[in-house]
Amino acid sequence: MLDRNRRVYVAGHKGMVGSALLRKLKEKGFTNFILRTRAELDLTDSVKVSDFFKETQPDYVFLAAAQVGGIYANNTYPADFIWNNISIQANVLKSAMENKVRKLLFLGSSCIYPRMAPQPIKEEYLLTGLLEPTNEAYAIAKIAGIITCQSFNRQYGTNFISVMPTNLYGQNDNYNRLNAHVLPALLRRFHEAKIHNEKKVINWGSGSPRREFLHVDDLADACCFLMDTYDHSEIVNIGTGTDITIRELAETIALIVGYQGQIEWDHSKPDGTPRKLLDVTKLNDLGWKYSISLADGIRMTYEDFCKTISVQRGLDN
Repeated sequence: MLDRNRRVYVAGHKGMVGSALLRKLKEKGFTNFILRTRAELDLTDSVKVSDFFKETQPDYVFLAAAQVGGIYANNTYPADFIWNNISIQANVLKSAMENKVRKLLFLGSSCIYPRMAPQPIKEEYLLTGLLEPTNEAYAIAKIAGIITCQSFNRQYGTNFISVMPTNLYGQNDNYNRLNAHVLPALLRRFHEAKIHNEKKVINWGSGSPRREFLHVDDLADACCFLMDTYDHSEIVNIGTGTDITIRELAETIALIVGYQGQIEWDHSKPDGTPRKLLDVTKLNDLGWKYSISLADGIRMTYEDFCKTISVQRGLDN
């Protein structure tokens, strides 16, 4: 059980995952936070990160800072994805080890698993096959983070745990047209189609791939649970254990948003991995299960989206 009075550093606290972690930690009684924005601390700068850890001496670290994006962003900026993520991870993990951080949680991703992994995907399938080409650079960066955590645990006796969340969505998501993941991208697309009375919405791919979605507040709760109860190097999947097709997701979002036009699919665009469903038996056996249904989570996220565009008076292209 973590000491609620000790110093907690949430790396990436302004992002969707980091902000959810911060909310959940406050809810659970933590008060002594060390927080830095990207402008205040560039995590790709090893000297600045080293100085930061020496100065602040955090006890617990949640490593949620990362460069993330959907298929378009991963395909277009692979060098940025692999370099920035490996740099962030290497700098934070090394400084955490050198400054004797009591415990650290590293946020990985379900894209670390082979493209054609058996379904549902068990933790032991890591490094057993080829990755999905559209996000290979990001996946390799995350795999490097996992191996770094495990190697530090073995060589230096650190307590670094690694969790692999499924597809995430929720408050503070990225709704950018080009860089967003599928669920927030669809939310924006259907909202704008409704506002502009468009007769049809054309989505990428065939709509046949199956995906699992977890609300970010559930992820934060699972991370806090594992930080309190789990002390092993083996990775842990975090998800719901259920999935739907992208076509079904689009239809659900259109219904919640109130869009009544046609939904069409552009088969010339890539689908990505055919299916990606995590086996969450390990996490369930440890004593944690998700609580937010997909429909309820989408409604909550749509409310957040509407607040976001109201404040910004229109999103960036």
